Amino acid sequence: MELIGDFGVGVVLHEFSYPSVLRRELGDEAKSQPCFKSTNGLDLQETIYIVASMTVSASIPTAKSRVLIAGATGFIGQFVAKASLDAGRPTYALVRPGLAGCPSKSRVLKSLHDKGAIILHGLITDRENMEKILKDHEIDIVISAVGGGNVLDQVALVEAIRAVGTVKRFLPSEFGHDVVRADPVEPGLQMYEDKRVIRRLIEEYRIPYNYICCNSIASWPYYDNKHPADVLPPLDHFKIYGDGTVKAYFVAGTDIGKFTMKIVDDVRAINKSVHFRPSSNFYNMNELASLWEKKIGRTLPRVTVTEEDLLAIAAENNIPESIVASFTHDIFIKGCQSSFSINGPDDVEVGTLYPDEAFRTLDECFDDFALELKDNNKDLGSNGNAAPNHVVESLALSAPCALLV
Repeated sequence: MELIGDFGVGVVLHEFSYPSVLRRELGDEAKSQPCFKSTNGLDLQETIYIVASMTVSASIPTAKSRVLIAGATGFIGQFVAKASLDAGRPTYALVRPGLAGCPSKSRVLKSLHDKGAIILHGLITDRENMEKILKDHEIDIVISAVGGGNVLDQVALVEAIRAVGTVKRFLPSEFGHDVVRADPVEPGLQMYEDKRVIRRLIEEYRIPYNYICCNSIASWPYYDNKHPADVLPPLDHFKIYGDGTVKAYFVAGTDIGKFTMKIVDDVRAINKSVHFRPSSNFYNMNELASLWEKKIGRTLPRVTVTEEDLLAIAAENNIPESIVASFTHDIFIKGCQSSFSINGPDDVEVGTLYPDEAFRTLDECFDDFALELKDNNKDLGSNGNAAPNHVVESLALSAPCALLV
C-alpha cells in the first residue's frame, strides 16, 4: 500500500462500517479522507478516517453517552450501573419481567432507580423490542452483564444492535478471563465456547466493541462459590490450590465498574480486549492466606486441594459448583491469567490507558472483610482480633466430596 495525501494527523480510526457513528463521536471538525490505496488500484474494503488539524482527547463525547445495561441487578452489572450513574451518564437498566419476585434484586433495582437509573422492561431475546428500545431512547452504549447460563441469549441483542446501526460501543457479557486464551475443562469450557460465539458474531457484523477481561474479583477465591465476594474469607482453615504459588490478578467490583465506564467511549480502546492487571493485586494462594491471617491476628491450618481434586469436582457436573471448580483449576493450576502477553494490536492493559487512576488494593479489600467480621461479632476476641478456634484438628482430604462446604 502507498500513502496518498498529506494531512496533519490528530488520530487515525478505522471506519469499521460505522462512519456515521464516528462522525457523531468525533464532531464536525473531523475530515474524512481515505489515506491509503492498494498498489493494484483496488479500493480498500475498510476506509481509514483522518482527523486533521485538531487535538482529540482520549474520551471525546461532548454530551454524556446514553448507556443501556442488561443484567444491571446482577453481581457485576450493579457495579457497572452504579459507576455509570456516578459518572453522570443517562443510564437505562433493562429488567426482565418477574424481577419483583426476587427480593435481593428488587432492592438493587430500587437503589439504582433512587440514584437516577431509568428502568426499562424487556428481554434481550426479543429482537424487535430491543430495536425499539435502542431507537426510542437513542442508546449509544450497550453493556451486557447477563449470567453465564444466558450468554447465547445475547444473539438477538447483537442482531438488534446491527439492525439499528447507531450504537457506538457494545460490551458483551465477559467480565472475567480472556475467553479466547483461557482453556478450562468442562463444564466451564462450554460457557467460554458460548462467549466465543458472541465474539465472532460481533466481529462479523463489525459492531464497535470492547471485551472486558478483568480477571478475578477481589476476595477469597472459593472454588465452589460463584460470588466469593459475598462471603468472608475462611475463619477455620484455608484450602490451598496445588502448591499455592500460581498467581492471579484480583480487582474490586467498584474498580470493574469505574474502569468499564471510562473505556466505553475511549477511542484508544475501540475494538480491543481490555485487560485488568494491577501489579499491586497480583497474589498467589499462599500470599492471600498470609494477608488474611494478618488481618484476623492468627494463623489458620492449610489444606491442599490438588489438581486431581478440582478436576474430580468439575467432572461431577454439579452446576454451578463444577463450573467454578473448572475455572479455579484454570486459574490456580494452569495460570491462565498471566500465561500470555498483551502486546498485540487487539489488546490493551487498562493501566496503560489510565496510569493516574489507582486500583483499590487487595489489602484494602481485606480490611473491609475484617471490618465486616468485627461488625458482625464473629469469632472476635476482646482485643478486636478474631479469637482462635477452641479446637484445631488435623485436616486431611480423603475424597473430593470432603471439599464441599
